[in-house]
Amino acid sequence: MKTALIASAALALLTPFAMAQTPAPVTAQTTVQRDVNQQQRIENGLHDGTLTTREAGALEREQARVDKLQTQSMKDGHLSAAERRQLRAAQNKASRDIAAAEYNGVDGNPQSASSRRMQADVQRNVNQEKRIESGLADGSLTKRDAARMERGQARVDRTEAHAAADGHVGAAEQRHVQRAENRQSARIHRAKTNAATAG
Repeated sequence: MKTALIASAALALLTPFAMAQTPAPVTAQTTVQRDVNQQQRIENGLHDGTLTTREAGALEREQARVDKLQTQSMKDGHLSAAERRQLRAAQNKASRDIAAAEYNGVDGNPQSASSRRMQADVQRNVNQEKRIESGLADGSLTKRDAARMERGQARVDRTEAHAAADGHVGAAEQRHVQRAENRQSARIHRAKTNAATAG
């Protein structure tokens, strides 16, 4: 009896550690939630100066590749085991690249007009990805809908990457990015309010 109690107590203590080591399963919703997290990390890095505008642009180009991969993986409404592995690997690489850029000793100026423009654009990415994730969670978006929305996010990310490629985002470049973001926002709204649901 005493041995059984000790074993139960040890199992109870070790279970949270064992669970923490097991990666969360990759689903359409968790992969989009990870997009939210990655975009927030980029915005935070711009805001605290650990990322330059140029670095953020390069990271947005990588986010565009992840979004394109999500589009291809979710377009048939199903994530295969191979697609899940591929998505996890791409997002892990993007995560490592964000960390490397943040800790490479090259600092940006978060108060510059260019950085503030990029911060605003990336924050909008966070918001758009949250809308896609919430649509998957509440059933207002199907996986196919989410795939189309991620294709739009890839376009926005590429537009941001192009604007920041020279390390400076001008006012005219930001207006171009904002037009792409506005089109994407309207697409998300239409997809979330159409008749198709995940149920």
